Amino acid sequence: MTLSSFTDEARRLVDEANADGITLRVMGATAIKMHCPRFSQLLESMAREISDIDFMALSSDRDRIVQFLLKMGYQFNRRRLMVMRYFGRYIFDDPSNRRVADVFFDQLEMCHTIDFRGRLKVDYPTISLADLLLEKLQIVKITEKDLKDCMVLLREHDVSGSDDDCINNVYISDLLSKDWGFYYTSNLNLTRIAESLKQYSALQESNISDIASKIKALQEQIEKAPKSMGWKMRAKIGPRQQWYRDVEEVERT
Repeated sequence: MTLSSFTDEARRLVDEANADGITLRVMGATAIKMHCPRFSQLLESMAREISDIDFMALSSDRDRIVQFLLKMGYQFNRRRLMVMRYFGRYIFDDPSNRRVADVFFDQLEMCHTIDFRGRLKVDYPTISLADLLLEKLQIVKITEKDLKDCMVLLREHDVSGSDDDCINNVYISDLLSKDWGFYYTSNLNLTRIAESLKQYSALQESNISDIASKIKALQEQIEKAPKSMGWKMRAKIGPRQQWYRDVEEVERT
């Protein structure tokens, strides 16, 4: 299935939800494809595939979203409702098109937590660019496909103190200055992205230098942001104590 089939469907659902008064925003690789029209071809060049569509919504719309997606032709397995609620998301199937839609509510609670309750309407039809990047940076065991997503996102957009078609480094640095664990994971992953750039023949030197400079600027902003007392206390312990939520262990449980 082509990347465009996922982006077209994601846009359709967000637009229809908006017409019904429901706030729904695209996340993940599909959102990055949608938000990077100039450089999204790099995703295809680096063999980046998409397998599902992720959305963020508000828990106050939970019941309405179930009815909405049923109306849009999706199926919802109510027998798995308690399990899905435990993991903080609902899973919908579109068997005729072999698609899956995951809907998260209020927060992304994976290795680290990103709260969307005050930021869900910052952008349209996706979550904000800064939150798209943080969604990837919070992954402790970051995968190659996530590294590719970050590269394209950074290549497409400027890094500045605004959410206006930019990756908001002020928002990112402020969030990470309050949570040492999230800061530590994010900084490790930014370094991994920079170190992985030359592995891909699809990235020309102009792409590599642009992405690397943006990573450097973002890391500098993160480092100079004033840190909270809780951050400083946790930093003294460092990685000797686990600093992240073990997503694999939670899923096994």
